[in-house]
Amino acid sequence: MTINCKGLLVDLSTPKVMGILNVTPNSFFDGGKYKNETEILSQVEKMVLDGATFIDIGAYSSKPNAEFVSEQEEISRIVPVVDLILKHFSETIISIDTFRSEVAKASIESGAAIINDIAAGNLDDKMMEIIAKYNVPYIMMHMRGNPQTMQTLTDYDDIVKEMLFYFSEKVAMARSFGINDLIIDPGFGFAKTITQNYEVFQKMELFNMLELPLLVGISRKSMIYKTLGTTIENALNGTTVLNTLALTKGAKILRVHDVKEAMECVTLFNKINL
Repeated sequence: MTINCKGLLVDLSTPKVMGILNVTPNSFFDGGKYKNETEILSQVEKMVLDGATFIDIGAYSSKPNAEFVSEQEEISRIVPVVDLILKHFSETIISIDTFRSEVAKASIESGAAIINDIAAGNLDDKMMEIIAKYNVPYIMMHMRGNPQTMQTLTDYDDIVKEMLFYFSEKVAMARSFGINDLIIDPGFGFAKTITQNYEVFQKMELFNMLELPLLVGISRKSMIYKTLGTTIENALNGTTVLNTLALTKGAKILRVHDVKEAMECVTLFNKINL
């Protein structure tokens, strides 16, 4: 199970870690933390040394009720960061967290190698066309609506069945555009209640029937800290528990704020699954 990241084949038969770098002022955990070149490079270096295979850059917070950010503002936040990282860490595989095709295009042309789309093309009908044109791996997440409306759209008859149908349709559409490398993300916290998040997690191995790499992003989310009656800042242990369980259910990429701890999960998981 490999993906082609601008000529570099990444083998996902052993799980990998994707480190999160938010260059937004308002992301739910680390918003406003990385504001200048020194802070950005320091964090990227730490994530790379800790074992991250991918760095996922986000410039538009997708937390519930997030503020609107213009397309041009998103590009102006992302492109200089891509340039900066590749100047100092040229081997880094950069993923861009965006649902806009023009942002994806500008990012790829600057050197990004993966597009991570929370809407799987639903919020921009040109997205798949751009992905196919530039032949980069495409992460498709499950969500209803958009970040401003998603938490009002949680009425499902059978959430896992509906998600499997959603992904089947999305995969067929992506293949029709000629997209080669697809990754699916169940979208924990997106248009789902806490109870629904755990139902999806419990049945997550069912997504393996799609025969595509599975990305899991649960790092410090409310499904963890609200269930534990704690805070985002104290949700690392809970994150590690669920990341470990996600690996046992078939996750191939863990998208996290805390790379070192996620890599420890992967290392021990691999030791057990020799």
